[in-house]
Amino acid sequence: MKIIHCADLHLGSKMDARLPLEKAEERRRELRAAFVDLVKYAALQSVGVILLAGDVFDSDRPLKTDKEFFYSVVKNNPQITFIYLRGNHDCLQSYTCAPENLLTFSDRWQSYRFGRAVISGVEITQKNCGEIYTALKLNPNDLNIVALHGQIGNGEGFARVNLARLAGKNIDYLALGHLHTLSSGKIDGRGNYCYSGCLAGRGFDEAGEKGFVLLDVTDKISAEFISLPKREVQIVTADISAAEDDYAAYVIAKRAVAVCKRSDIVRVVLCGEVGFDNFGLERETCNRLQGEGFYYLEVKDETVRRFNLEDYEGDQSLKGEFVRRVLADGSLDERRKRDIISVGLKALEKREIEI
Repeated sequence: MKIIHCADLHLGSKMDARLPLEKAEERRRELRAAFVDLVKYAALQSVGVILLAGDVFDSDRPLKTDKEFFYSVVKNNPQITFIYLRGNHDCLQSYTCAPENLLTFSDRWQSYRFGRAVISGVEITQKNCGEIYTALKLNPNDLNIVALHGQIGNGEGFARVNLARLAGKNIDYLALGHLHTLSSGKIDGRGNYCYSGCLAGRGFDEAGEKGFVLLDVTDKISAEFISLPKREVQIVTADISAAEDDYAAYVIAKRAVAVCKRSDIVRVVLCGEVGFDNFGLERETCNRLQGEGFYYLEVKDETVRRFNLEDYEGDQSLKGEFVRRVLADGSLDERRKRDIISVGLKALEKREIEI
């Protein structure tokens, strides 16, 4: 049989802190569309189970429209069994509807059998986080899939997963949610863990390819990542050290974004040392790149200015006095001096500073 492992849909995410208001509502609709696309894929590929490893919703009290949407999708695809494990975002009031094809978990281990495959899961709380590992008992003759939501680490607590305490528990595949980027590794000699990542990136902290994991269960469990989104979040870097002016910087940045699709959400990071006056460089480069037709594009200027002591010897401005004082400070090495001067000149030019 085939099983889909996905997580972190975050339906209802506002996203207006990440995108302009006119784009935020459209992206919220696209998050819902991504879930529909996943279910369509499952139907076409005869997937029997969709395992949702936490954070279906973005909050404990999701909007009525988002809840109705999710439960309607489940109800109207009765050929698929949905198994929903709540995460740290939707841990209180998300189980409000119970279609026959929706299975859920609780703060105690529960298991569901599909032939040789057994899917077990528990919702990690502050109360049970110390006892869930000793309470997990799995038959070594089954193909065991375990669902948890949390950050892998050595400690125990809410939204924490202690991988070492899961070793030797007869787990074949540990389906995790919480991290929004695909990652995987070994639990022990038998099993592997996997974060499927989120279905669609909501901001530049969720850049890269997104999708879900398709599990093929035969006499063993094999996993394949399936890319889903029509629109990706991309961060590209453009070293403009060779540019002599802001237009030449734009040409370099334009080459850098050639790897992106026009449907993408793109951030261009300008870096390197520049010898020209780069005040307004971020704004000018962004305005020119907007003409390339990307869904959304922004530019971050992380360049540093080339400077020589001689350039400021006769400069009686505040900038000249600032640079001279930093360069004369014997307690700082040359790299530190350059970093301080770069930030200071940005501040004096009233440019945005990221610390």
